[in-house]
Amino acid sequence: MKINIIRTYCLIGLCVSCKKDPIITLDQDQNVVIEAITPANNAPNILLIIADDMGIESTPGYPVGSVKPNMPNLEQLVSKGITFENAWSYPVCSPTRASILTGKNSFRTGVLNAEEASSLSISERTLHSFLDEYTNSSYSHSIIGKWHLSRNSPERPTEMGIGYYAGLLNGGVEDYSNWRFTENGVTNISNEYITTKITDLAIDWIDQQNQPWFCWVAYTAPHTPFHLPPNKMHNQTGLSNNLEDIIANPLPYFHAMIESLDYEIGRLIENIPTDELDNTTILFIGDNGTSGRVIQAPFSQGKGTLYQGGIHVPLIVSGKNVTRINAREQSLINSSDLFATIAEMTGIKVPVYENSYSFNSLLTSNQPGKRNYNYSQILDSNKSKSGYTIRNEQFKLIVFENGNSELYDLNIDPYETTNLMERSLTNTQQTALEELRQKVEELRN
Repeated sequence: MKINIIRTYCLIGLCVSCKKDPIITLDQDQNVVIEAITPANNAPNILLIIADDMGIESTPGYPVGSVKPNMPNLEQLVSKGITFENAWSYPVCSPTRASILTGKNSFRTGVLNAEEASSLSISERTLHSFLDEYTNSSYSHSIIGKWHLSRNSPERPTEMGIGYYAGLLNGGVEDYSNWRFTENGVTNISNEYITTKITDLAIDWIDQQNQPWFCWVAYTAPHTPFHLPPNKMHNQTGLSNNLEDIIANPLPYFHAMIESLDYEIGRLIENIPTDELDNTTILFIGDNGTSGRVIQAPFSQGKGTLYQGGIHVPLIVSGKNVTRINAREQSLINSSDLFATIAEMTGIKVPVYENSYSFNSLLTSNQPGKRNYNYSQILDSNKSKSGYTIRNEQFKLIVFENGNSELYDLNIDPYETTNLMERSLTNTQQTALEELRQKVEELRN
Protein backbone atom coordinates (compact mmCIF):
# COMPACT_ATOMS: atom_id res chain seq x y z
CA MET A 1 0.00 0.00 0.00
CA LYS A 2 1.38 3.37 -0.96
CA ILE A 3 1.64 5.77 1.94
CA ASN A 4 1.45 9.50 1.28
CA ILE A 5 3.95 11.49 3.28
CA ILE A 6 2.95 14.96 4.43
CA ARG A 7 5.79 17.14 5.71
CA THR A 8 5.55 19.31 8.79
CA TYR A 9 8.51 21.23 10.20
CA CYS A 10 9.70 22.41 13.59
CA LEU A 11 11.24 25.84 14.07
CA ILE A 12 14.91 25.03 14.49
CA GLY A 13 16.30 26.28 17.78
CA LEU A 14 12.88 26.90 19.29
CA CYS A 15 11.69 23.35 19.88
CA VAL A 16 13.37 21.12 22.43
CA SER A 17 11.85 18.04 20.81
CA CYS A 18 13.91 18.70 17.67
CA LYS A 19 16.72 16.82 19.40
CA LYS A 20 14.44 13.89 20.16
CA ASP A 21 12.44 11.38 18.18
CA PRO A 22 10.21 12.97 15.54
CA ILE A 23 6.48 12.66 16.11
CA ILE A 24 4.53 10.38 13.78
CA THR A 25 0.78 10.94 13.64
CA LEU A 26 -2.05 10.35 11.19
CA ASP A 27 -4.07 13.16 9.65
CA GLN A 28 -7.83 12.95 9.11
CA ASP A 29 -7.29 11.05 5.84
CA GLN A 30 -5.03 8.53 7.59
CA ASN A 31 -1.90 9.82 5.86
CA VAL A 32 1.33 9.43 7.78
CA VAL A 33 2.67 12.76 9.01
CA ILE A 34 6.43 13.00 9.56
CA GLU A 35 7.99 15.94 11.37
CA ALA A 36 11.42 17.05 10.31
CA ILE A 37 14.12 16.62 12.95
CA THR A 38 17.57 17.89 13.68
CA PRO A 39 19.66 14.89 14.76
CA ALA A 40 21.52 15.13 18.04
CA ASN A 41 25.26 15.77 17.96
CA ASN A 42 25.93 12.06 18.51
CA ALA A 43 23.66 10.90 15.67
CA PRO A 44 25.24 7.82 14.10
CA ASN A 45 27.17 7.88 10.88
CA ILE A 46 25.97 5.29 8.36
CA LEU A 47 28.25 3.34 6.03
CA LEU A 48 26.49 1.27 3.36
CA ILE A 49 28.77 -1.11 1.42
CA ILE A 50 27.45 -2.86 -1.68
CA ALA A 51 29.25 -5.80 -3.31
CA ASP A 52 28.58 -6.45 -6.99
CA ASP A 53 27.45 -10.00 -7.97
CA MET A 54 28.29 -11.67 -4.65
CA GLY A 55 25.83 -14.29 -3.43
CA ILE A 56 25.60 -16.05 -0.10
CA GLU A 57 27.46 -19.17 -1.21
CA SER A 58 30.63 -17.08 -1.54
CA THR A 59 30.07 -15.12 1.66
CA PRO A 60 31.54 -16.20 5.02
CA GLY A 61 28.94 -16.85 7.66
CA TYR A 62 26.38 -18.47 5.37
CA PRO A 63 26.16 -22.28 5.53
CA VAL A 64 26.26 -22.92 1.77
CA GLY A 65 29.14 -23.13 -0.70
CA SER A 66 31.96 -25.62 -0.33
CA VAL A 67 34.74 -23.08 -0.96
CA LYS A 68 34.79 -19.69 0.73
CA PRO A 69 37.06 -16.70 0.13
CA ASN A 70 39.10 -15.34 3.02
CA MET A 71 37.26 -12.27 4.36
CA PRO A 72 38.53 -11.45 7.86
CA ASN A 73 37.12 -7.92 7.84
CA LEU A 74 33.62 -9.03 6.89
CA GLU A 75 33.87 -11.82 9.45
CA GLN A 76 34.58 -9.16 12.08
CA LEU A 77 31.33 -7.44 11.13
CA VAL A 78 29.53 -10.79 11.36
CA SER A 79 30.95 -11.55 14.81
CA LYS A 80 30.02 -8.11 16.14
CA GLY A 81 26.63 -7.75 14.52
CA ILE A 82 23.68 -9.46 12.91
CA THR A 83 23.47 -11.64 9.81
CA PHE A 84 20.18 -11.73 7.94
CA GLU A 85 19.35 -15.18 6.59
CA ASN A 86 16.46 -14.25 4.28
CA ALA A 87 17.39 -11.05 2.42
CA TRP A 88 16.22 -10.70 -1.17
CA SER A 89 17.43 -8.34 -3.87
CA TYR A 90 16.57 -8.18 -7.55
CA PRO A 91 18.21 -10.54 -10.06
CA VAL A 92 20.48 -7.80 -11.48
CA CYS A 93 22.07 -4.67 -10.11
CA SER A 94 20.10 -1.65 -11.35
CA PRO A 95 16.69 -2.65 -9.91
CA THR A 96 18.32 -3.43 -6.56
CA ARG A 97 20.07 -0.06 -6.42
CA ALA A 98 16.88 1.73 -7.45
CA SER A 99 14.92 -0.08 -4.73
CA ILE A 100 17.38 1.06 -2.05
CA LEU A 101 17.45 4.61 -3.40
CA THR A 102 13.65 5.00 -3.64
CA GLY A 103 12.16 2.41 -1.28
CA LYS A 104 9.99 1.16 -4.14
CA ASN A 105 9.47 -2.12 -5.93
CA SER A 106 10.99 -2.16 -9.40
CA PHE A 107 7.71 -2.00 -11.33
CA ARG A 108 6.94 1.30 -9.57
CA THR A 109 10.19 2.91 -10.78
CA GLY A 110 10.39 1.22 -14.18
CA VAL A 111 13.92 -0.01 -13.40
CA LEU A 112 13.47 -3.65 -14.31
CA ASN A 113 16.84 -4.76 -15.67
CA ALA A 114 20.42 -3.58 -16.16
CA GLU A 115 20.01 -2.68 -19.82
CA GLU A 116 17.24 -0.74 -21.59
CA ALA A 117 15.13 -0.52 -18.40
CA SER A 118 17.90 0.65 -16.07
CA SER A 119 17.29 4.41 -15.89
CA LEU A 120 15.71 5.93 -12.80
CA SER A 121 13.44 8.89 -13.49
CA ILE A 122 14.78 12.19 -12.24
CA SER A 123 11.36 12.80 -10.67
CA GLU A 124 11.89 10.03 -8.11
CA ARG A 125 12.59 11.11 -4.53
CA THR A 126 15.87 9.56 -3.42
CA LEU A 127 16.88 8.48 0.06
CA HIS A 128 19.43 11.28 0.09
CA SER A 129 16.79 13.92 -0.68
CA PHE A 130 14.51 12.38 1.93
CA LEU A 131 17.24 12.73 4.56
CA ASP A 132 17.71 16.38 3.59
CA GLU A 133 13.99 17.06 3.97
CA TYR A 134 13.45 15.29 7.26
CA THR A 135 16.73 16.00 9.06
CA ASN A 136 16.86 19.61 7.90
CA SER A 137 20.01 18.80 5.90
CA SER A 138 21.83 17.70 9.05
CA TYR A 139 23.43 14.70 7.30
CA SER A 140 26.18 14.88 4.71
CA HIS A 141 25.70 12.17 2.10
CA SER A 142 27.32 10.59 -0.91
CA ILE A 143 27.37 7.73 -3.36
CA ILE A 144 30.87 6.58 -4.23
CA GLY A 145 31.43 3.88 -6.83
CA LYS A 146 28.94 2.22 -9.17
CA TRP A 147 25.78 4.12 -10.12
CA HIS A 148 24.19 2.37 -13.16
CA LEU A 149 20.86 4.17 -12.93
CA SER A 150 20.94 6.77 -15.69
CA ARG A 151 22.42 5.36 -18.89
CA ASN A 152 25.71 7.26 -18.42
CA SER A 153 24.20 10.71 -17.75
CA PRO A 154 27.04 12.25 -15.70
CA GLU A 155 24.93 14.88 -13.94
CA ARG A 156 22.10 12.59 -12.87
CA PRO A 157 23.33 11.60 -9.35
CA THR A 158 23.71 15.20 -8.19
CA GLU A 159 20.52 16.24 -10.01
CA MET A 160 18.71 13.64 -7.88
CA GLY A 161 19.99 15.11 -4.63
CA ILE A 162 23.15 13.09 -3.99
CA GLY A 163 25.44 15.41 -2.04
CA TYR A 164 28.62 14.02 -3.60
CA TYR A 165 29.01 11.49 -6.38
CA ALA A 166 32.19 10.00 -7.78
CA GLY A 167 32.69 6.67 -9.49
CA LEU A 168 31.50 4.54 -12.36
CA LEU A 169 28.28 5.54 -14.10
CA ASN A 170 27.65 2.35 -16.05
CA GLY A 171 27.36 -1.29 -15.05
CA GLY A 172 30.90 -2.55 -15.30
CA VAL A 173 34.40 -2.03 -16.65
CA GLU A 174 36.36 -3.84 -19.32
CA ASP A 175 39.55 -3.41 -17.31
CA TYR A 176 39.78 -2.75 -13.56
CA SER A 177 42.80 -0.52 -14.25
CA ASN A 178 41.42 1.38 -17.24
CA TRP A 179 37.91 2.72 -16.81
CA ARG A 180 35.72 5.81 -17.13
CA PHE A 181 35.72 7.78 -13.87
CA THR A 182 33.12 10.48 -13.21
CA GLU A 183 33.37 13.13 -10.49
CA ASN A 184 31.43 16.40 -10.25
CA GLY A 185 29.76 15.63 -13.57
CA VAL A 186 33.09 15.31 -15.43
CA THR A 187 34.25 12.00 -16.90
CA ASN A 188 37.87 11.02 -17.54
CA ILE A 189 39.85 7.82 -17.96
CA SER A 190 41.30 6.45 -14.71
CA ASN A 191 44.21 3.99 -14.59
CA GLU A 192 43.90 3.43 -10.86
CA TYR A 193 42.69 -0.02 -9.78
CA ILE A 194 38.99 0.63 -9.34
CA THR A 195 38.50 -1.22 -6.03
CA THR A 196 41.32 0.83 -4.51
CA LYS A 197 40.15 4.07 -6.12
CA ILE A 198 36.63 3.71 -4.69
CA THR A 199 38.11 3.15 -1.23
CA ASP A 200 40.42 6.17 -1.52
CA LEU A 201 37.49 8.35 -2.55
CA ALA A 202 35.41 7.14 0.42
CA ILE A 203 38.27 7.67 2.87
CA ASP A 204 38.87 11.21 1.58
CA TRP A 205 35.17 12.12 1.62
CA ILE A 206 34.59 10.81 5.15
CA ASP A 207 37.68 12.66 6.37
CA GLN A 208 36.22 15.95 5.13
CA GLN A 209 32.92 15.67 7.00
CA ASN A 210 32.14 17.79 10.07
CA GLN A 211 28.58 16.57 10.71
CA PRO A 212 26.86 13.16 10.74
CA TRP A 213 27.29 11.40 7.42
CA PHE A 214 25.78 8.71 5.22
CA CYS A 215 28.32 7.18 2.86
CA TRP A 216 27.08 4.72 0.21
CA VAL A 217 30.11 2.81 -1.12
CA ALA A 218 29.28 0.75 -4.20
CA TYR A 219 32.18 -1.46 -5.23
CA THR A 220 32.33 -3.05 -8.69
CA ALA A 221 34.10 -6.11 -7.25
CA PRO A 222 33.65 -8.98 -7.75
CA HIS A 223 31.81 -8.25 -11.02
CA THR A 224 33.45 -9.48 -14.23
CA PRO A 225 35.98 -9.34 -15.83
CA PHE A 226 37.50 -12.03 -13.61
CA HIS A 227 41.18 -11.37 -13.04
CA LEU A 228 43.93 -11.53 -10.44
CA PRO A 229 44.00 -8.42 -8.22
CA PRO A 230 47.27 -6.99 -6.85
CA ASN A 231 49.00 -9.65 -4.75
CA LYS A 232 48.76 -7.80 -1.43
CA MET A 233 44.96 -7.76 -1.72
CA HIS A 234 44.24 -11.49 -1.79
CA ASN A 235 45.37 -14.90 -0.50
CA GLN A 236 44.76 -17.11 -3.52
CA THR A 237 47.84 -19.00 -4.75
CA GLY A 238 49.01 -20.72 -7.91
CA LEU A 239 47.09 -18.45 -10.28
CA SER A 240 48.66 -17.33 -13.56
CA ASN A 241 46.24 -14.56 -14.55
CA ASN A 242 46.37 -16.07 -18.01
CA LEU A 243 43.10 -15.63 -19.90
CA GLU A 244 42.88 -19.30 -20.83
CA ASP A 245 43.36 -20.29 -17.19
CA ILE A 246 40.71 -17.83 -16.04
CA ILE A 247 38.21 -19.18 -18.57
CA ALA A 248 38.99 -22.77 -17.59
CA ASN A 249 38.86 -22.19 -13.81
CA PRO A 250 37.27 -18.83 -12.91
CA LEU A 251 36.26 -19.57 -9.29
CA PRO A 252 39.62 -18.86 -7.58
CA TYR A 253 39.93 -15.60 -9.52
CA PHE A 254 36.42 -14.66 -8.44
CA HIS A 255 37.37 -15.39 -4.84
CA ALA A 256 40.58 -13.38 -5.20
CA MET A 257 38.43 -10.43 -6.26
CA ILE A 258 36.19 -10.93 -3.23
CA GLU A 259 39.28 -11.01 -1.01
CA SER A 260 40.48 -7.76 -2.60
CA LEU A 261 37.09 -6.27 -1.76
CA ASP A 262 37.50 -7.37 1.85
CA TYR A 263 41.03 -5.93 1.91
CA GLU A 264 39.68 -2.54 0.85
CA ILE A 265 36.77 -2.71 3.29
CA GLY A 266 39.36 -3.24 6.02
CA ARG A 267 41.42 -0.28 4.80
CA LEU A 268 38.32 1.92 4.68
CA ILE A 269 37.31 1.01 8.23
CA GLU A 270 40.87 1.41 9.54
CA ASN A 271 41.00 4.97 8.18
CA ILE A 272 37.94 6.11 10.11
CA PRO A 273 39.10 7.61 13.44
CA THR A 274 38.24 5.38 16.40
CA ASP A 275 35.73 7.71 18.03
CA GLU A 276 34.03 8.29 14.68
CA LEU A 277 33.99 4.57 13.89
CA ASP A 278 32.47 3.83 17.30
CA ASN A 279 29.59 6.07 16.24
CA THR A 280 29.13 4.41 12.83
CA THR A 281 26.62 1.76 11.75
CA ILE A 282 27.91 -0.43 8.91
CA LEU A 283 25.64 -2.28 6.48
CA PHE A 284 26.97 -4.77 3.93
CA ILE A 285 24.78 -6.19 1.14
CA GLY A 286 25.14 -7.93 -2.21
CA ASP A 287 23.25 -6.36 -5.11
CA ASN A 288 22.25 -9.73 -6.59
CA GLY A 289 23.36 -13.34 -6.69
CA THR A 290 26.58 -14.75 -8.08
CA SER A 291 27.19 -15.12 -11.80
CA GLY A 292 26.30 -18.54 -13.17
CA ARG A 293 29.90 -18.96 -14.30
CA VAL A 294 31.12 -19.22 -10.72
CA ILE A 295 28.07 -19.99 -8.59
CA GLN A 296 28.52 -23.03 -6.35
CA ALA A 297 26.18 -25.85 -5.43
CA PRO A 298 23.60 -26.20 -4.01
CA PHE A 299 22.48 -23.35 -6.28
CA SER A 300 21.97 -24.32 -9.91
CA GLN A 301 21.08 -20.85 -11.28
CA GLY A 302 22.44 -17.47 -10.30
CA LYS A 303 22.48 -13.81 -11.30
CA GLY A 304 19.77 -12.80 -13.74
CA THR A 305 17.26 -15.40 -12.51
CA LEU A 306 14.38 -15.37 -10.06
CA TYR A 307 15.69 -18.46 -8.32
CA GLN A 308 17.33 -18.24 -4.90
CA GLY A 309 20.80 -18.19 -6.45
CA GLY A 310 19.89 -14.95 -8.23
CA ILE A 311 18.12 -13.01 -5.47
CA HIS A 312 19.10 -14.45 -2.06
CA VAL A 313 21.91 -12.11 -0.99
CA PRO A 314 24.12 -11.51 2.04
CA LEU A 315 23.10 -8.76 4.44
CA ILE A 316 25.15 -7.98 7.55
CA VAL A 317 24.73 -5.03 9.91
CA SER A 318 27.18 -4.10 12.65
CA GLY A 319 28.39 -1.16 14.70
CA LYS A 320 26.60 1.69 16.44
CA ASN A 321 23.18 0.84 17.92
CA VAL A 322 23.49 -2.85 16.97
CA THR A 323 23.18 -4.75 20.25
CA ARG A 324 22.47 -8.22 18.93
CA ILE A 325 25.99 -9.59 18.70
CA ASN A 326 26.93 -12.50 16.42
CA ALA A 327 23.20 -13.01 15.85
CA ARG A 328 21.24 -14.66 13.05
CA GLU A 329 17.93 -13.22 11.91
CA GLN A 330 15.31 -15.18 9.94
CA SER A 331 12.92 -12.32 9.12
CA LEU A 332 12.14 -11.59 5.47
CA ILE A 333 14.06 -8.54 4.22
CA ASN A 334 13.98 -6.84 0.83
CA SER A 335 16.63 -4.51 -0.58
CA SER A 336 13.98 -1.78 -0.66
CA ASP A 337 13.83 -2.00 3.15
CA LEU A 338 17.18 -0.26 3.42
CA PHE A 339 15.44 3.05 2.62
CA ALA A 340 13.22 3.12 5.72
CA THR A 341 15.86 1.41 7.87
CA ILE A 342 18.57 3.97 7.09
CA ALA A 343 16.07 6.80 7.53
CA GLU A 344 15.19 5.47 10.99
CA MET A 345 18.87 5.16 11.87
CA THR A 346 19.14 8.94 11.50
CA GLY A 347 16.26 9.45 13.96
CA ILE A 348 13.34 9.77 11.55
CA LYS A 349 10.46 7.55 12.60
CA VAL A 350 9.28 6.06 9.33
CA PRO A 351 8.53 2.36 9.88
CA VAL A 352 6.99 2.05 6.40
CA TYR A 353 7.68 4.13 3.30
CA GLU A 354 6.33 3.12 -0.12
CA ASN A 355 7.39 -0.58 -0.35
CA SER A 356 10.11 -0.23 2.29
CA TYR A 357 9.73 -1.73 5.77
CA SER A 358 12.27 -0.64 8.36
CA PHE A 359 14.13 -3.48 10.09
CA ASN A 360 15.92 -1.08 12.42
CA SER A 361 14.20 -2.55 15.49
CA LEU A 362 15.64 -6.00 14.68
CA LEU A 363 19.13 -4.68 15.37
CA THR A 364 18.32 -4.51 19.07
CA SER A 365 15.38 -6.83 19.61
CA ASN A 366 14.66 -10.43 18.68
CA GLN A 367 11.10 -9.92 17.50
CA PRO A 368 9.13 -10.71 14.32
CA GLY A 369 9.99 -8.53 11.37
CA LYS A 370 7.43 -6.29 9.68
CA ARG A 371 7.54 -7.99 6.29
CA ASN A 372 5.21 -10.94 5.65
CA TYR A 373 5.95 -11.25 1.92
CA ASN A 374 9.02 -10.71 -0.23
CA TYR A 375 8.92 -9.75 -3.88
CA SER A 376 11.34 -9.59 -6.80
CA GLN A 377 11.08 -9.17 -10.55
CA ILE A 378 13.05 -9.01 -13.80
CA LEU A 379 12.34 -7.95 -17.36
CA ASP A 380 14.26 -10.12 -19.81
CA SER A 381 14.08 -10.64 -23.56
CA ASN A 382 13.85 -14.35 -22.78
CA LYS A 383 10.28 -14.85 -21.59
CA SER A 384 11.28 -18.03 -19.76
CA LYS A 385 13.47 -15.87 -17.47
CA SER A 386 11.35 -12.72 -17.38
CA GLY A 387 8.74 -12.53 -14.64
CA TYR A 388 8.22 -12.04 -10.93
CA THR A 389 8.39 -13.99 -7.69
CA ILE A 390 6.78 -13.68 -4.28
CA ARG A 391 7.28 -15.65 -1.09
CA ASN A 392 5.99 -15.88 2.45
CA GLU A 393 7.86 -17.57 5.29
CA GLN A 394 7.46 -21.01 3.72
CA PHE A 395 6.34 -20.97 0.09
CA LYS A 396 7.72 -19.25 -3.00
CA LEU A 397 5.81 -18.66 -6.24
CA ILE A 398 7.57 -17.78 -9.52
CA VAL A 399 5.47 -16.59 -12.47
CA PHE A 400 7.23 -16.30 -15.82
CA GLU A 401 6.21 -14.08 -18.70
CA ASN A 402 5.77 -17.14 -20.93
CA GLY A 403 2.91 -18.30 -18.70
CA ASN A 404 4.74 -20.95 -16.69
CA SER A 405 4.55 -20.96 -12.90
CA GLU A 406 6.61 -22.73 -10.25
CA LEU A 407 5.90 -23.24 -6.55
CA TYR A 408 8.47 -24.28 -3.95
CA ASP A 409 8.35 -25.12 -0.26
CA LEU A 410 11.50 -23.38 0.91
CA ASN A 411 11.32 -24.97 4.35
CA ILE A 412 12.04 -28.41 2.96
CA ASP A 413 13.43 -27.46 -0.47
CA PRO A 414 15.48 -24.27 -0.01
CA TYR A 415 17.36 -24.75 -3.30
CA GLU A 416 14.29 -25.25 -5.48
CA THR A 417 14.77 -28.78 -6.76
CA THR A 418 11.10 -29.80 -6.78
CA ASN A 419 8.48 -27.68 -8.52
CA LEU A 420 5.25 -28.47 -6.68
CA MET A 421 3.19 -27.30 -9.66
CA GLU A 422 4.26 -30.46 -11.49
CA ARG A 423 2.24 -32.62 -9.11
CA SER A 424 -1.10 -32.57 -7.31
CA LEU A 425 -1.00 -29.95 -4.58
CA THR A 426 -1.97 -30.69 -1.01
CA ASN A 427 -4.58 -28.51 0.64
CA THR A 428 -1.83 -26.58 2.41
CA GLN A 429 0.08 -26.02 -0.83
CA GLN A 430 -3.05 -24.99 -2.74
CA THR A 431 -3.98 -22.51 -0.01
CA ALA A 432 -0.46 -21.06 -0.12
CA LEU A 433 -0.61 -20.74 -3.91
CA GLU A 434 -3.90 -18.87 -3.79
CA GLU A 435 -2.63 -16.63 -1.01
CA LEU A 436 0.52 -15.70 -2.92
CA ARG A 437 -1.44 -15.01 -6.11
CA GLN A 438 -3.82 -12.74 -4.18
CA LYS A 439 -0.96 -10.85 -2.54
CA VAL A 440 0.68 -10.26 -5.92
CA GLU A 441 -2.55 -8.80 -7.24
CA GLU A 442 -2.78 -6.47 -4.25
CA LEU A 443 0.86 -5.46 -4.54
CA ARG A 444 0.88 -4.80 -8.27
CA ASN A 445 -2.43 -2.92 -8.25
